[in-house]
Amino acid sequence: MRVPIGLLLLSTLFLAFTGCDRVTNSPHAAGAENTNTYFSGHTERSPKYLDSTASYSLDETQFTYLVYEPPYHFHYLKRPYEVVPRAAEAVALPRYFDKSGSELPADAPGDQIAESVYDIRIKKGIKFSPHPAFVKDAQGKYVYHNLAREDVGSKRTPFEFERQGTRDLTAHDYVYAIRRLATTRIKSPSFSPMAEKIKGLKEYGEQISAVDEKLRKGRPLTDRNLPFLDFRNHPFAGAEALDDQTLRVRIIGKYPQFKYWLTITFFAPLAWEVEIFYAQPGMAENSLTMNDWPVGTGPFMLTESRPNSQHVLSRNPNFRGEPFPCEGEDADHVAGLLNDCGKTMPFVDRVVFAIEKEKIPHKTKFMQGYYDNPEVSRNDWLLELDYDVKNSEEVARLFKERGIQMPRTVEVSNWYLGFNWLDPVIGKGKTSEQQLRNRKLRQALSIAIDWEEFVRVFESKAAGEPAMSPVPPGLFGFRKDAVNRTVYDVVDGKPHRKSIAEAKKLLAEAGYPDGRDAQTGQPLVLNYDYQRALTPELKAEVEWVVKQFAKIGVQLELRATDYNRFQDKADKGSLQIFWWGWYADYPDAENFLFLLYGPNSQALTQGNGNNTANYQNDEFDKSFEEMKFLDDGPRKQQLIDRMVAITQEDAIWAFGYNPYAGSVHHQWVGNVKPGPLVLDRLMYMKVDPAQRTAKIAEWNNPIWWPIALIVLALIAAVIPAFRTWKRRERENAARGLAVGGAE
Repeated sequence: MRVPIGLLLLSTLFLAFTGCDRVTNSPHAAGAENTNTYFSGHTERSPKYLDSTASYSLDETQFTYLVYEPPYHFHYLKRPYEVVPRAAEAVALPRYFDKSGSELPADAPGDQIAESVYDIRIKKGIKFSPHPAFVKDAQGKYVYHNLAREDVGSKRTPFEFERQGTRDLTAHDYVYAIRRLATTRIKSPSFSPMAEKIKGLKEYGEQISAVDEKLRKGRPLTDRNLPFLDFRNHPFAGAEALDDQTLRVRIIGKYPQFKYWLTITFFAPLAWEVEIFYAQPGMAENSLTMNDWPVGTGPFMLTESRPNSQHVLSRNPNFRGEPFPCEGEDADHVAGLLNDCGKTMPFVDRVVFAIEKEKIPHKTKFMQGYYDNPEVSRNDWLLELDYDVKNSEEVARLFKERGIQMPRTVEVSNWYLGFNWLDPVIGKGKTSEQQLRNRKLRQALSIAIDWEEFVRVFESKAAGEPAMSPVPPGLFGFRKDAVNRTVYDVVDGKPHRKSIAEAKKLLAEAGYPDGRDAQTGQPLVLNYDYQRALTPELKAEVEWVVKQFAKIGVQLELRATDYNRFQDKADKGSLQIFWWGWYADYPDAENFLFLLYGPNSQALTQGNGNNTANYQNDEFDKSFEEMKFLDDGPRKQQLIDRMVAITQEDAIWAFGYNPYAGSVHHQWVGNVKPGPLVLDRLMYMKVDPAQRTAKIAEWNNPIWWPIALIVLALIAAVIPAFRTWKRRERENAARGLAVGGAE
């Protein structure tokens, strides 16, 4: 017994007084907090696609938009969002041509334009990040382009090759990337929409498919070492380099929104040398691919990749540096967001993403200071932590003491309750009298649904601002003062939802006094289609909607289905009332108003349209057809105002709410401005390592007294046992002596 008791005491004392000078659940190496590094978590899994041709998921953007450089990006501070040059010298204005090839004036009507030509000048002196694919020998031959499998060996990163090289970016690299959208070897989400816009891309896709089929001939479908598909050898008219610095893209008709596509990494440059390097035998088996090790010209490069553990971006030593913006909104001056005007970015040297598989440890490590923000790409952290603050005095106190900041903005998206225009009760109606009655019914329901209450009740996941129209904040055409007068009165300059009495009055005028058909006396029963099976959490939201209708005596019958079944019903036009939302593909009102454009009717196009309400209004459609060809300006604003007013009066949607987006970060993080469409935001942000180190030490001091109590308790328990043992030892010794004496 003597040895175990001694070991126990020694172990306890050792733990108490050695090696416990810091909390040990930090995901980073000791001392890392004092380096110029930005630390963030990354939820559940490593990014799947970092190849710019394929990558489109939100959790991948925090990598791809720092590694790659499309021609344009969004201004970090300005709202509404403004497209500005990134790798390009300027945002190019298109030239327009008619069917005969004659050039048209800049203000030519959209329906006369057969082709738009964009000539984009690329900045000189931009270089790719270091990579073995660019290395040449003294004779100008590529050193690592003809490797055998044994040359690759056990290498797992590009940096295990002895030499690294670079070269200047050219317009040819953008051409290569656009051609590669047509590849059949990976799926590009941009190919289908761009095939309808870029001249010849659709046919080019068919050509490349045939080329790839020949290259694959006789090879198994699972073969990962396919012959290199060199897009330099397969040109097409829609994308070409006029010289090393000039990219030309030809667009079918007029498409003002194309400038927004040029901010997306689908249009980032790709070096053919990198693709041929990764196409060599043995590369794919060792995870040496563009999905795993992307190569670009951006401010950072991926230097460490431990799947499902940690990924590290390091400063690209070849990056030219970009100045921090000197223009912004009035609030940016007040917030100090222009203090770094003109200073060279990026400000941090490294960005570390640690994989966190569970929410509670992830949140705990953020609160301890080990993450500068919980997760760069996810806005729902703002809602969750804000909910914790509002519902716990202890959490609120801790956030205040630790100076945690939660700036927010309204996301460029909307959620709404839609009414099917094809439905005889809730839709348009066949006669003018029925149309008036149905419109008043939709208006009554729109008043009854209290979205202000919704965002309060479900603020942990649905916080935002009640919407007034289909156009969310942050876009050209949105007017903050465009109050929906169908649903709200303006009192002292502020919108106030109309009373339930007003809703009941409209309901009676629609032919349903107290929620009953005035002719038959039968209760009005409407169907609510919900797109998911009802979990307990979702059931609460759905039941809330039922209660809103009940306030004016209308019964709502739930028809919850899985998403596939919901889509089938939407395609057939058999929905009556439904819950739906839309996130911006690009920041233009056209991307939201097309959801109510008649020819986009989902039912009438057999599911190929996005107008799920199947709304059709001749005046709206005519305005939309003119607006979609217009650049931002007075006439476009006038048309948007008219379309908004039409939808407010027709009440085809109960407009719902525009969700909040934002950031949660510690006090030592600077230059933070929420902007869901600004995906290269880490280039602008900075940290104060000294302050972070001090705060982490302050917040994570070991608490010694519990250990001392444990030691005392152990001693208190051991001493009586030791005394008992000693007494028994003496008694046994005495018995032994007695026995010996008898012998």
